[in-house]
Amino acid sequence: MSHGRGPRARVIRRRRGGINITAKELQALVERALRCCDAPRDGEATLTLVDDREIAALNAAHMGVRGPTDVLSFPLLEPTAYPARPGTRRSAAHRVAPSAASKGEALPLGDIVVSVDRAIEQAREGRGGDDGSTQHTPADELRLLAVHGALHLCGWDHRGPAARTAMWAEQRKILRAHARATR
Repeated sequence: MSHGRGPRARVIRRRRGGINITAKELQALVERALRCCDAPRDGEATLTLVDDREIAALNAAHMGVRGPTDVLSFPLLEPTAYPARPGTRRSAAHRVAPSAASKGEALPLGDIVVSVDRAIEQAREGRGGDDGSTQHTPADELRLLAVHGALHLCGWDHRGPAARTAMWAEQRKILRAHARATR
């Protein structure tokens, strides 16, 4: 499933069990999302699967919010490194083309952190999906959260109605393409 050309993804499992999905599938899914978002070809993102305790600590330290959340993204490139996203304000009028420090090195795109505990609970309680009221499998919720995090790395935002509509449509497009490719 992984492609030799284009942005890469690494998957780190610090929280194991509970969801039947392979690291290889998650890697392919995040790589698909990065390609769809025009991430630099030499870019690399990391997806880390954690428990509620670990994501709550990150949420408090980086977002100033107490308690666990489902996904956090820590982009390392400015949104202007990517094409303009519908409904998202840009701080620069031009696109910055980043490149890796030297030939053959990966350009760090950022980190995505997903709480496996949140994915399981949201899916089972019917609080999943991009509408917050979809009941589906924990694996489907984890797929959605991984894509959501990858889009945030690539300059997508959902603060306003237009941006939210566009980002949710992009998530669905990527997830449908992934489902077709893995049948």
